[in-house]
Amino acid sequence: MSTVNKAEKTYGRLQYHIRCNAGDVGKYVFLPGDPARSDRLAKYLTNPRLVASNREYRTFTGEYEGVKVSVCSTGIGCPSASIAVEELSNIGAEAFIRIGSTAALQPGIRIGDLIISIGSMKNEGTSRFYVPDTMPAVPDFRLTQVLVDTSESMMTELGYNLHVGINVTDDAFYGETPKLIEKFSQYGLLNVEMESSAIFTVARARGKKAAMICAVSGNIVTGDVIYEEENPALAEGWENEIRVALEAIKRYDKLYGADGTTEHSQLD
Repeated sequence: MSTVNKAEKTYGRLQYHIRCNAGDVGKYVFLPGDPARSDRLAKYLTNPRLVASNREYRTFTGEYEGVKVSVCSTGIGCPSASIAVEELSNIGAEAFIRIGSTAALQPGIRIGDLIISIGSMKNEGTSRFYVPDTMPAVPDFRLTQVLVDTSESMMTELGYNLHVGINVTDDAFYGETPKLIEKFSQYGLLNVEMESSAIFTVARARGKKAAMICAVSGNIVTGDVIYEEENPALAEGWENEIRVALEAIKRYDKLYGADGTTEHSQLD
């Protein structure tokens, strides 16, 4: 019997799901859930090129102030997000920033606010294929620190509120009962979303770096939610998180380079 190592079988080749090949993406990749948010980010790039659009994965590559970057949507949930990180890593990606939407779990967090994760509670099943449940899902420290510093430096200019803390990643959007939501809030978790713990886990398993910034879509402990009408505050949050994430990658690249080593540091 000859079993298949999927990662080795597809390394450096055309990727099965995202339909991108070696050379198609930059070392830095932004990961929105919604394919439409790939288009939102692409408008900030110089010479953006639509590399592929297959299933939930919509990928553009261009430059941001001289740095080659890409954006690839992941769809909803950890399984599809983990596939994106695996396949992007197979063709040269080194660092990922999830640019997401999220629901707030603490009073005082409003629609359109930005939240940066310093760790994810793993309330999902995908990461269990990689590590035990006792292994924490944490973002890369340096990439997250630059993301926080950049966000704080742009708050006055863009006019948003920033929160930094631990989130929870869920598998089931409609499985979040009032009792479960109350428990999450009591734990002190800031927000709930559906991808980050798998992104953090897979990136770390593959020797890559990952971080996350999210715009708040609603607050499910205060009842401040919008499900049917347009949500302009959320749309503004998307634009703010994209601008922050792009600027953070530019600063990170200048300080460390995509591999994150101090050899690249230009600090005095």
